[in-house]
Amino acid sequence: MKTIAFDTSNQPLSVALFEDDQLIDQRETNIKRNHSTQLLPFIDELVRQVNWTPQDLDNVIVSQGPGSYTGLRIAVTTAKTLAFTLGLTLTGISSLALLASNISDDNVVIVPIMDARNQNIYAAQYQWQAGHLTVVQADAHMNLDKLQASLVNQPQNIVFVGEWQRFETQLKTAFPQAKFASDNLPHAANSLLLAKDGHKLTTMNEIHQFVPQYHRLSQAEADWAKAHPNDEGGHTYVEKV
Repeated sequence: MKTIAFDTSNQPLSVALFEDDQLIDQRETNIKRNHSTQLLPFIDELVRQVNWTPQDLDNVIVSQGPGSYTGLRIAVTTAKTLAFTLGLTLTGISSLALLASNISDDNVVIVPIMDARNQNIYAAQYQWQAGHLTVVQADAHMNLDKLQASLVNQPQNIVFVGEWQRFETQLKTAFPQAKFASDNLPHAANSLLLAKDGHKLTTMNEIHQFVPQYHRLSQAEADWAKAHPNDEGGHTYVEKV
């Protein structure tokens, strides 16, 4: 079974190829460029490099969110197009879980962070149990105070991974025993392990219904909802921070 996996949930771009359970090749960049012009050439070059053709692929794994609106749309659209046109199985994984998978220690609670701007973050809590990365607290959009409150009574050691640098001083003050990861980039090479616990989409209808998991409204949607609070046709999503 041949699998392609990729993540464009934020500035980094990572693509990996697997055959069965073995990593065959990978390519990554952390250059601030438009993923819409990078992702397909990366995929094409990597597939050619290992002497595969697109028709050889069986599965596609993609980071479904949270993260950059544009980055997630590019990745999910690309994954759905590959699945539709090539008849591939499609599996979505959490982009925060992908960051958390950088930490292999099963004696800690892993807290992946993405900077969501405007003093907010995307964050979650994960822990390894019997070789599986399990959810301690689900992915969410929140402010730093809410994250800290959720960790106050955490008996386990804490490791922060991802975009923690802007919040380092506050986090170190609140959690002086916490550790901060040195590898803070997502790696598609870790995707296959996460996808084994995911729901595999195989039918055209399932693939069609597959969408990014933003975990918050866009600014335009939030402004519209605020201006139309009683509109039953509007969004029912309510952000809690």
